[in-house]
Amino acid sequence: MWPRELRSCRLTKVKICGLSTKEAVETAVSAGADYIGFVFAPSKRQVSLEEATELANLIPVNVKKVGVFVSPSRAQLLEAIDKVGLDLVQVHGQVADDLFEDLPCASIQAVQVDGNGHVPHSRADYLLFDAPVAGSGQTFDWGQLDTAELAQPFFIAGGLKEDNVAKAIQHFSPYAVDVSSGVETDGQKDHEKIRRFIERVKNGISRTK
Repeated sequence: MWPRELRSCRLTKVKICGLSTKEAVETAVSAGADYIGFVFAPSKRQVSLEEATELANLIPVNVKKVGVFVSPSRAQLLEAIDKVGLDLVQVHGQVADDLFEDLPCASIQAVQVDGNGHVPHSRADYLLFDAPVAGSGQTFDWGQLDTAELAQPFFIAGGLKEDNVAKAIQHFSPYAVDVSSGVETDGQKDHEKIRRFIERVKNGISRTK
């Protein structure tokens, strides 16, 4: 188990997801992002393996590269890990129980919080809790989710932005927070919003009590 007392002694990490341009990647890295997410599933934020490989070359080794998939095959994961040099894979949707076994990198299983508060048993290294519609910019009902007994460190996603991320951290004491639409303007990544979001997490407001 990963008790709340241990969670509260460190700063929350930040994942900026859905990046597709050189400028957005460079902004997130320079602002202090811990994780950069590339979306490979069908989405307005989707990038190809070739595009992600070019962008990955801009990311230093201390910032982790995450590939985001929906119901992928093991072969799809392995191809992306190899070509892009991913440090983690984040999987949404229905997956086989053994998908996360013996992967050459760490794994995140996304869980859509739909109101019943159920947390599935998972062999992934991390869990990520998201709104019922991922990427919608909507929050889920935080009161529906009890993370006290989780075995894995976890990410909180779903409708986060600079004006509610501190409250989310205070509520959950998560390992990391994940944002995509919350740092966009008119559907495009907003560099100033990226900077402000990361600053809000990193400047000490995120220290749990």
